[in-house]
Amino acid sequence: MSDYVQKQWLGHPRGLATLFMTEMWERFSYYGMRALLFLYMVGSVSQPGLGFPEGKAGQIYGLYTMSVYLMGIPGGFVADRFLGHRRAVFLGGVLIAAGHFSMAFPSLATFYLGLGLIVLGTGLLKPNVSTLVGTLYTRDDVRRDAGFSLFYMGINLGAFIGPIICTPLGQQINWHYGFAAAGVGMVLGLIQYVYGQKYLVPVSDVKTAKTGVTAPDAPPEKTPFTREDWGRIAAASILTLFALIFWAGFEQAGSSLTLFADRATRLTIFGQQFASGLFQSVEPFFVIVLSPVFAWIWLKLGSRNPSSPLKFTLGLFFLSLSFLLILPAAKYYEANQTRVSPLWLVGLYFLQCLGELCLSPVGLSMVTKLSPARVVGFMMGIWFFATAMGNYVAGWVAGFLENRPFSEVFMIATLTSAAATLVLAVLIPPIRRLMSGVR
Repeated sequence: MSDYVQKQWLGHPRGLATLFMTEMWERFSYYGMRALLFLYMVGSVSQPGLGFPEGKAGQIYGLYTMSVYLMGIPGGFVADRFLGHRRAVFLGGVLIAAGHFSMAFPSLATFYLGLGLIVLGTGLLKPNVSTLVGTLYTRDDVRRDAGFSLFYMGINLGAFIGPIICTPLGQQINWHYGFAAAGVGMVLGLIQYVYGQKYLVPVSDVKTAKTGVTAPDAPPEKTPFTREDWGRIAAASILTLFALIFWAGFEQAGSSLTLFADRATRLTIFGQQFASGLFQSVEPFFVIVLSPVFAWIWLKLGSRNPSSPLKFTLGLFFLSLSFLLILPAAKYYEANQTRVSPLWLVGLYFLQCLGELCLSPVGLSMVTKLSPARVVGFMMGIWFFATAMGNYVAGWVAGFLENRPFSEVFMIATLTSAAATLVLAVLIPPIRRLMSGVR
């Protein structure tokens, strides 16, 4: 075991590389398929799909994306109580791959079966792979936030590449080739996960490595929660609520901002026309580029690293700033009915990237630091519950566009996120007291 303990990857435990690649391929499969899902249900210009009405397709799409994250709650609970986190990640990956391959067969039954399998599999894999990242570090390890930032780069690398590979196969050749490609990606992730499991050595195992004793991948011994434990759980829950508000604004990318790109943004560059959907690659691209920068910043700051509540506040601040930036462009379009420069959206996504890197990877780290060991998977599920509800609220807010202009919807997002920023800034001191010394 000592050889595995000593191996490093970019200054971090070697196990981080295994989990980085696992999450990258899972996100490749998820975003690759998701890019095809709505168009497959309603049909596209290039080829017909299932022929669903837009209303029915929207209901299925919304229920699916929300369920993917909601299932993280029972997925975390099952891992905490029964499977253990490593086995839960593996089983989740198997179910996800089976779901994509099910959708590769052209029938309505296999379509619905595939969606159900992906929901179940993601519920097992998503919260528990993040939990495993937390086990590689002690609570006071200054590399911890930097490690989660690197891990988060893997998420966005998969989100960036998935649509690039799966969308041409699905839209231009055959829908089911695109779904199968998503399944192949998950299989590749599983292969490297099985090979790299030997590097997933929790810090509790590292401390006992010299004696040759290995702590099992099993639920921790039950002990009563202390007052500090309850305080930390409360702090994590409060921050998770503010994360929900963040995601409600951030996930406008798939709804109101997509419509703004399609209807109000100039879609030419150097005289060449491009699809409005390509804007969805802009924010993941910025995250890929800036994740190492943020990881270096958190590592360089060391003991002066900002607390989790302050980082959450910064995330909400950048989100509000992004919608404030796009407001003049929306008002110009509405006044002149002239498409605006694509640089407006590029600037918005850059600011949202800064907000995401302050909040999301730090949020994953925060949950693992503040949660007592035996409920960390469940608390990670609560974190993804906030993401699910954020997706739902984002769709609800985007529905305002039916009878309101872009500028009004973006103003709502600006004011809501700005108010949340101010409230959280005021709450930083009491939240830090609840955290009992955890940053």
